[in-house]
Amino acid sequence: MYDALIVGHISLDLIPAIPLAAAQAPSFLQPGRLAETGPLMITTGGVTTNTGFALHQLGLNVALVGRLGDDASGDMVKQVIAARDPRLTEHLVTIPGESSPYTFVINPPGVDRTFLHGPGANDSFGPEDVSDALLAQTRLMHMGYPPLMRRMHHQGGRELETLFCRAKAAGAITSLDTSMPDPTTSGGKADWAEILSRVLPHVDLFQPSVEELLLMLRRKRFDQLTAEVGHANLIDAVTIDDISSLAEQSLDWGARIVALKLGHRGLYLRSDDELVTTDPKADAARDWASREMWAPCFDVEVVGTVGSGDSTIAGMLAGLIKGQSAQKAILTAVAVGACNVEAADSISGILNWQDTQNRIRRGWAQQIELANAPGEEKGWHYCDATRLWHGPHDRLPRQKEAW
Repeated sequence: MYDALIVGHISLDLIPAIPLAAAQAPSFLQPGRLAETGPLMITTGGVTTNTGFALHQLGLNVALVGRLGDDASGDMVKQVIAARDPRLTEHLVTIPGESSPYTFVINPPGVDRTFLHGPGANDSFGPEDVSDALLAQTRLMHMGYPPLMRRMHHQGGRELETLFCRAKAAGAITSLDTSMPDPTTSGGKADWAEILSRVLPHVDLFQPSVEELLLMLRRKRFDQLTAEVGHANLIDAVTIDDISSLAEQSLDWGARIVALKLGHRGLYLRSDDELVTTDPKADAARDWASREMWAPCFDVEVVGTVGSGDSTIAGMLAGLIKGQSAQKAILTAVAVGACNVEAADSISGILNWQDTQNRIRRGWAQQIELANAPGEEKGWHYCDATRLWHGPHDRLPRQKEAW
């Protein structure tokens, strides 16, 4: 059995090292100007390798499913994956005549990254790329980035729904991540309310970023906040009412656990009253039902943010698979995300499972200030024992769990 099957978007990532002085220059990325950069990092990106590699680093047995073309870029993707573990290439699909996906990652020090992306074979990814035999061999299926995969959002998301229905029928826990769509493309113009209302009844864990879900479901509110503060500051402008409303809508449509990534503000979790677990007999399983929590970020020096959200999800999934309570899993999630941003690429900063847990236990400082958290005026309170903010909809455990 695989612990997790990671399917969906994959790409070749090209990441130039950008010196701080170049990034701060007024002429940086101005038309007609040259900005001198450092060495080029050639790696892989997309949910398949970002989340998959992080889970592999955390000690889980994972299988990766992605769609590539038969070209030099595809060969480079396989080489990067094989260098980590040749077994991780076993379920990659190569399609003759198609081009492989690629992404140029503009990742200046201290600020969020920008992507130039060519979807390539991701656009033709379909449910048939994930076999029934493989679904039957995994405890959990995580799928990511349907806004960047044409077949996954065309026709109201019917093929995305098919994939999740098959995974549930095979007995797997299901998890879905999204991505920020380009508003000018089919992914940005799709009716995401229709798609998510169709798919979420078959999704156990729904883990988008708050900006992505705000654009998909509250476009007027997204445009309003962007006009007021700019896209770079959108995370700080989103209110707890925005976050709670988006989570409630997702739960109403059928998701059982909603984890909204909040960038430097941390991670929000809201769940219904049902159990989601790989081991129903585990004591920790009961702790996942009827929760509302907010995990502050851990203090780190940010080097790059590539794959930070995918790594955070890997921490959450690893905690669930390893039988952690929701309280510990959400802290593990932000811990893995924090380790990620300490390196320029998506994986070099990730520690193994035990070292991650030890770093948390040693009293790793968190950003618990009200500026980064929901605030007591909305019915939230911070608990020193759990190291989390607990919301008004949270069913606190009978005994507060400390590390």
